[in-house]
Amino acid sequence: MKVGVIGTGNMGENHVRTYLSMHDHCQLVGIYDNDHERCHQMAEKYQVKPFQSMNDLLNSVDAVSIAVPTEFHYGIGLTCIQHNVHMLMEKPITSTINQAEDLVNKARKTGVKLQVGHIELFNPLIQVLKKEVESQNIIAIDFHRMSPYNQRVKDVDVVKDLMIHDLYILKELLDDKIVEFHALGKVMEDTPKHAVVITEFSRGVTAQLTASFKSKRKARTIQILTEDALIEADLLNREIKITRMMKENTSECSVTITELIQVDDTIQPLSVELMDFITCIQSDKEPTVSGEDGMKTLRITNKISDAVSRKKP
Repeated sequence: MKVGVIGTGNMGENHVRTYLSMHDHCQLVGIYDNDHERCHQMAEKYQVKPFQSMNDLLNSVDAVSIAVPTEFHYGIGLTCIQHNVHMLMEKPITSTINQAEDLVNKARKTGVKLQVGHIELFNPLIQVLKKEVESQNIIAIDFHRMSPYNQRVKDVDVVKDLMIHDLYILKELLDDKIVEFHALGKVMEDTPKHAVVITEFSRGVTAQLTASFKSKRKARTIQILTEDALIEADLLNREIKITRMMKENTSECSVTITELIQVDDTIQPLSVELMDFITCIQSDKEPTVSGEDGMKTLRITNKISDAVSRKKP
């Protein structure tokens, strides 16, 4: 399968590097970026062809990864559909729900596969975590996804850039509907830079999500409180701690037992995600993370972002 990458920023470069490592499954034909200098730098670094126009690239490939700023997703997505090129669109799917609906409908009508880049769903740790909680009676979940500030995020909404990951992880773990949410945060440089959301689901589970660009260190953690255990996941260190109270055989006293699960760090989520993308095209199956999935997550993400922005002093 011939593939290409549109957008050669940090995420686009990750896609280029990963596609090149998958030469048994696909051929990276080339890359395109409207920043021609950056495009040529990436082309030279990875010894791939830089295309002078997006149309030329789309005429040469079966599928592309799209890793450009969100405001360009809709227009580039429509162009891919016109060229009958399958696409993996980095999150969020588009800027607005109307754009997402139109893109999803047109892709479906033309038979173009549209997968949304919710990469954490391909993280082996999340899959292990999901298995651990399947038989558990969950009471509450607490997410923290925080990063230090830098100029790259000057105009970036923390809800749409960071919290969105935990919103679809939450959906994966619970498979339930949010019935109510309350959002607070800090708006800086005209966009939310710190956000806290408390949600309630239809089956009574509560969840709190914190996302921030104002942290002094990077953090990616999930704590799950169940009737029988406290489950703590550290995505950066690829480990899960499960603490339970167990009765000793020789007495009625309970002791605290903590189990540590270290998740294989040789498996790269982006490799799994891109392999899934290629497979769904070859097998003519629905992507694991479809355009509809991306649209559902965008809907709640936009509501939260709007709620935080409305509270701006």
